[in-house]
Amino acid sequence: MDAGSGFIENKVTAEHSQDAAVVPRAIENHGVIGDLATIALVATDGTIDFLCWPDFDSPTIFAALLDPERGGMFRIAPELADARVTQQYLPDTNVLLTRWMDDSASGELTDFMYVKNSRSDGSSMIVRRFRATRGSLKVRMSCAPRFEYARRELPAELEEGAVIWRQANGEVLRLLADVPLVEIDGAVVAEITLQAGEGIDFILDDGDDNAAEATSEEMEEQTVAFWQNWTRQSTYRGRWREMVNRSALALKLMTSRKHGSIVAAATFGLPETPGGSRNWDYRATWIRDASFTVYALMRLGYRDEAMAFNDWIGQRASACDAGGRLKIMYAIDGGEVPDEISLEHLRGYGGATPVRVGNRAAEQFQTRHLRRASRLHLSEQQIRSRNLSRSLGGGKTGGGVCL
Repeated sequence: MDAGSGFIENKVTAEHSQDAAVVPRAIENHGVIGDLATIALVATDGTIDFLCWPDFDSPTIFAALLDPERGGMFRIAPELADARVTQQYLPDTNVLLTRWMDDSASGELTDFMYVKNSRSDGSSMIVRRFRATRGSLKVRMSCAPRFEYARRELPAELEEGAVIWRQANGEVLRLLADVPLVEIDGAVVAEITLQAGEGIDFILDDGDDNAAEATSEEMEEQTVAFWQNWTRQSTYRGRWREMVNRSALALKLMTSRKHGSIVAAATFGLPETPGGSRNWDYRATWIRDASFTVYALMRLGYRDEAMAFNDWIGQRASACDAGGRLKIMYAIDGGEVPDEISLEHLRGYGGATPVRVGNRAAEQFQTRHLRRASRLHLSEQQIRSRNLSRSLGGGKTGGGVCL
């Protein structure tokens, strides 16, 4: 690493490749939080080990999921060696609750990205609230962001109640805390002992003091209300309603409040098979895949997402030259998908390399997505209509959508 610039460009070499297959936090042991601009993966040990910031397709600031040593992470957890750990969502929300319980003490961590409405402006903010629920326990926080896909480590500027990392492009990452923070070995850490009923809050944002004029508790209440109000729009009354709502909430997280597009996935570098090389970057909008998402949400009664995507795809069609055609995929903002490159300094999830960002599939020519787009580009009246089955070409209530 260049001590002046903080730039990291170490390629994975043979001497540590034997450790590459180690996966300290398996992908299935994660929950997700998001704010319709980006998504963070939260492991059951209280670690955020994947986060692109500030947008879905931005470079990562935490990527320990792809390289535990280099990637960067943000962990909050109690020191309870024999604790039983559970993780769940608050009902009908994307607010995540992780609990630690042993014979002597217990505590819980509430994670969410602040969202009070579907506004297109506003910056992202992660709120992490730890509470001791029984006994006395020591809690440790460690935050070690690694910028530009873990290629750059920046110095931390410690202030009273905060720490700031400043990037060369002028962007700022800030961690707010109500306990003393210290820097140790490239990470900002804090330790505090809590008694039952006591708590501590941490907020990660972009340094905008006007972003939130509410307390952590008020932000949690507003975020819970936003997700529960959204879920109530569902018209589904069939079996397995809780599972259907949970699936709808996951799909909603993939929608962009800024653009109206729908990202295929919030991650990159995760292989289709353990140790495999088919680990593409899916942080873009495929016309065909997004159309299926819109169909699903519309059949559940969610129309605003269809309207937003309808506008977005209409803009893409309007931008085509005479005789031109829609591409199979676009960047989230409707621009060109970046060229595919390999991040050779990352070990990869379970040793799966190369880790790719960008996607060469954007150069492919396909035709099936054109049919999906033409079927989906409905009028506002059709989308707002209660008779969605006819608009979508479906049959009786409860039947499948004809595609």
